Amino acid sequence: MDSISIGEIQKNISLLTKLEEPITIVDKRRNKSVAVVYPTKQHSIVSSLAGKYKGRVQSINDLESAKEEALKEAFGEKYGLSY
Repeated sequence: MDSISIGEIQKNISLLTKLEEPITIVDKRRNKSVAVVYPTKQHSIVSSLAGKYKGRVQSINDLESAKEEALKEAFGEKYGLSY
């Protein structure tokens, strides 16, 4: 994640409109992080996080059902339960 100062944004506001990755806005006088700005264009980060297992990752439409299945599988392995 890149960081940028408030003054740079005031000089060139187009930095925010052309954003492709999240940036941290920093107040250089106080040396504090003021905000984190995320781009508006949505893209899946699964492929970038998957690394070498990129081909094995499946996309999920219903997150809640996937969580339930993973929980059932974990309980099954831990306690010997079958559903």
